[in-house]
Amino acid sequence: MPAIQTHSVSKRYGDVTAVDRVNLTIEEGEIFGFLGHNGAGKSTLINMLLDFARPTEGQVEVFGMDAREQSVAVREHMGVLPEGYDVYDRLTGRQHLQFAAESKDVDIEPMAIAERVGIRDDADRPAGGYSKGMAQRLVLGMALIGDPDLLILDEPTSGLDPGGARRMREIINEENERGTTVFFSSHILEQIEAVCDRVGIMHEGRLQAVDTIDALRESAAGGTKLHVTVDDLNEAHLDAIEAVDGVDSAWIADGAFVVTCPNDTKMDVLVALNHAGVDVLDFTTEEPSLEDLFVEYTAEGRQ
Repeated sequence: MPAIQTHSVSKRYGDVTAVDRVNLTIEEGEIFGFLGHNGAGKSTLINMLLDFARPTEGQVEVFGMDAREQSVAVREHMGVLPEGYDVYDRLTGRQHLQFAAESKDVDIEPMAIAERVGIRDDADRPAGGYSKGMAQRLVLGMALIGDPDLLILDEPTSGLDPGGARRMREIINEENERGTTVFFSSHILEQIEAVCDRVGIMHEGRLQAVDTIDALRESAAGGTKLHVTVDDLNEAHLDAIEAVDGVDSAWIADGAFVVTCPNDTKMDVLVALNHAGVDVLDFTTEEPSLEDLFVEYTAEGRQ
C-alpha cells in the first residue's frame, strides 16, 4: 500500500490554480524529496495531505485513507515539522515535548528526545528564547514522538548550522531504517540529494518529473557532459561527434571537445573520434547536479 497517493488532485483559489491535476505515489519506506520554486504548489499539496486545505478536485490518500474524510485517523500515523511553525514562548522545551506526548497519548522520556535532537542543555529554558535552529530541533523532536509511520518535513534544515543539518540527515536516515516513510520538502538541493531515494519536481502547480536522481540525469537533455582532450583539436571533427546517435550538442572549450550526451553514449563518441583519425589523449565526465536538473525541468516550455 502506498504511504501517499494523490489522484488528479487540484487546488484553485479563485482564478489561481495552485496545484494542477497532480498524480503522485510515494511508497512505504521511501525517503521522497519534493522540490519547487516558491509558489510552485509544494506547500499547498502538503496542506492537502494534512487536511489544512481541501482539494478542489481529486483525492488525497495516506496509507489508503482519505486525507479529508479520515483526517483524524491519518494524523495518528504522522509526525509533522511544518514550515512557519510557532512555539509557545513561555513553555520550556521539555514542556513542549511533554505536551506533544500527551496529545498523542504516548509515554516518553522528554530528555531522551531532547538529547536526540540536540537541545538537552536547553530543554528547561523557555522556548521563546530559542534561536531559529534550536526551535527547529525542538519541533522535529515533537514530530518524532510516537514513532510515526510517516514524517512530513517542510524545509527541515531551515535555520540550522552545518552540524545541525548533518544531524537532521542522520535522524531522517535513522527513522527510515526503522521503516518510516519520509516526505521531505526543501529548497536546499544538496540536502535532498544527500538523503532521498526519489524526487519530485513541482513547477507552476504541475508535477514536472518524479524519479531517482540518476534516472532524471539520464532523461534530462544532454545528460552527461564529456570533456575530451585530443591531439588534433579541429572544428571539422565536431561533425563526427554530432553524428553519433544520442549526442545532444558538441563544441570546443578550454582546449577540449565538450559533448553533452546520455551516459551510455560517451564511449560511442570516443570510438567516432578514433574512426575519424583523432587520437584521444584524455577524457573526463561531468554529471549534472541536482541543481542542473532542477533548472532543466523548470525551464520555460519544458514538458
